[in-house]
Amino acid sequence: GFMDYTVNRCVFNSTDPKDIEYIYSHYYNKIEYARFSSSVGKYVGFTKHGVYNADRWNNDPAVLNNRRAQKERYCVHNIGIWYSNI
Repeated sequence: GFMDYTVNRCVFNSTDPKDIEYIYSHYYNKIEYARFSSSVGKYVGFTKHGVYNADRWNNDPAVLNNRRAQKERYCVHNIGIWYSNI
């Protein structure tokens, strides 16, 4: 069947929280169709379907606030753990 899934990841450029980029990607059949990046601060779509959804999500303050907070929860919270494993 068709696979629709999301991937959370953190890009650490240093241990400074402001240098961390949080990326939340939406995939459909292994093709990334939309992405939220904390450095951009909103969703960007890569396909017609992705652009449609990105516009919808970007117009929903609850969705954006949740994604922006996710950087803190998902990346900054784990930075000590991630760095101790390198």
